[in-house]
Amino acid sequence: MLGWAITFFIVAIIAAVFGFSGIAGAASGIAQILFFVFVVLLVISLVSGALRGNKPNI
Repeated sequence: MLGWAITFFIVAIIAAVFGFSGIAGAASGIAQILFFVFVVLLVISLVSGALRGNKPNI
């Protein structure tokens, strides 16, 4: 999921450089949503692993 967020971020940067502000804004918004979903899922995964007694493999 982080890979998709980075991909949309790069698309947003390229679109902004070429002047496509609508596409850049949309890609930026999608990248932000995917990043925050990734962070939430990461925290849930770490908390559930800690509750089971497993050490995180970071």
